[in-house]
Amino acid sequence: MIRKKLHRYAMLKRYGQIIEVLQKYGFGYVVEKIGLSSIRDLTYKFNNKDKMDRLNTSGPVRVRKILEELGPTYIKLGQLLSMRHDLIPLEYAAEFAKLQDEAPSFEFEEVELIIREELGHPIEELFECFEKKPLACASIGQVHRAKIKDGDEVVVKVQRPGIKEVIESDLDIMYSIARLVDEHMPEARLYRPIEIVDELSRSILAEIDYTQEGWNADRFADNFRENSQVHIPRVYWDYTNTCVLTLEYIRGIKSSRVDLLDRQGFDRSTIASVVIEAFMQQVFEDGFFHADLHPGNILIMENGIVAFLDFGMTGHLSSEICDMFLDGMVALVNGDSSLFIELLRDMGCIDSYADTRLLKEDVESFRSKYYGKSLKNLDASMIIEELISILRDHQVAMPHNIVLLVRGIVAVESFGLIMDPDLNFSELLEPYAKNELKKRFYPQNLAHKAYNNISSWTRLFRKAPNKISHILDHAENGYLKIKFESEEGNRLVSEIDVASNRLSISLIISAMIVASSLVIQTHMRPLVWGVPFLGTFSFVVASIFGLWLIYNIFKTGRM
Repeated sequence: MIRKKLHRYAMLKRYGQIIEVLQKYGFGYVVEKIGLSSIRDLTYKFNNKDKMDRLNTSGPVRVRKILEELGPTYIKLGQLLSMRHDLIPLEYAAEFAKLQDEAPSFEFEEVELIIREELGHPIEELFECFEKKPLACASIGQVHRAKIKDGDEVVVKVQRPGIKEVIESDLDIMYSIARLVDEHMPEARLYRPIEIVDELSRSILAEIDYTQEGWNADRFADNFRENSQVHIPRVYWDYTNTCVLTLEYIRGIKSSRVDLLDRQGFDRSTIASVVIEAFMQQVFEDGFFHADLHPGNILIMENGIVAFLDFGMTGHLSSEICDMFLDGMVALVNGDSSLFIELLRDMGCIDSYADTRLLKEDVESFRSKYYGKSLKNLDASMIIEELISILRDHQVAMPHNIVLLVRGIVAVESFGLIMDPDLNFSELLEPYAKNELKKRFYPQNLAHKAYNNISSWTRLFRKAPNKISHILDHAENGYLKIKFESEEGNRLVSEIDVASNRLSISLIISAMIVASSLVIQTHMRPLVWGVPFLGTFSFVVASIFGLWLIYNIFKTGRM
């Protein structure tokens, strides 16, 4: 009981912090609109002294600062939104990309305690040496360099104490706020707030389970076991748990240090080709790709081998989604806008009842803009950004893994241009895409798809008689129901409900005033200053209700 009360108090306090920060940066109207003003009244203590300075900054900057002040869960939300060019305006996405996942280090005593609790032994029994000063710190954990007893050098990632509870509590609040926004701010529904929180929840809960990152690393290592040009750090599973991840320490040069790579005599063009070809293998052959291959996550080892780091952000592409993605590319190249829009429907990006006439016109205009141009003159990132901008304007939301794929393509192309300014990503992509399309017509692939189609149709025909019989039984018994849903209809019902409630209260108030007037005329005892108490009391209550009703009508702005 006490724990529940403490949890409710902590949640109320956190709501208060969120509301205070929103008010601080000029978003108090959101608090009013979604109905959190009562909590604000309980917790609000903002000092207005520099509010005007904050309000003079742009909207994207103010939202970024809100996310920074609210902590790790909200920073992760901003980083997620920075990839969703299909949902939010580009100026917001660009600003959110500046969010840095940095935090002060926590005490070494806490590191020792976490390792003892998670791995079952103290640090001195597990490691020959363990550096107290972390190599890097983030909001979720920090990384220490160490050496295990057999002499292998490793890096140990230790989760920040209590961060899981903070994230879970913040996610609960985010879901509540997302539902309120969806209910009270129709103009915000196109940003799909509940779906965004769902996506964040899946991503961040996977990130705080370090075993997931370890499994990702092992899967990449298995996929690249025959590629001598790519190295994936080994996972030390005896030293790994949910809150502790131990990986092989990689000696090398960060790929962002172009000057050092040149001094050491590395061929940057070769490095770019190795990374891009490795990414193409991940997408077109493995269906499992690293979605964050920026220079900080790529090391160049002494022998020129490329090492990939940080496997927390990965994407999966089923053969079906990969086929649809390729079909979409082919449809754009061939000018088949109808097929492209149909593929978007198949992926669940647009509603089957959506008006696609304007979307088709914009897609055809986009396609004609680049038709006939040489790949050497095309910038893949710019083309992707332009297409996503068109889709966003038409409220087309892309599947999560396609969004990750786009992020991966942009990150890899940016890396390639750092290594080799003359690199053309589109030319490197073309042969992989063509090869994947050719594979569809291999006899074994055609046979496999035919078998799957036959199996699906067989299951359908086998189930059809029972399904039809079930529907007819319900119809015969009078239980067949057809459900129609309409957002406008639901909103109309809500408006009628509010109006009827107000009308009922008005009638009750009128009846009370009439009744109190009649009672006052009777001189019924007891009397207060010569007036019947019951009549006076009824009149006062009716007046209070009347004032309350008038206040609410003015507050909502609906007369």
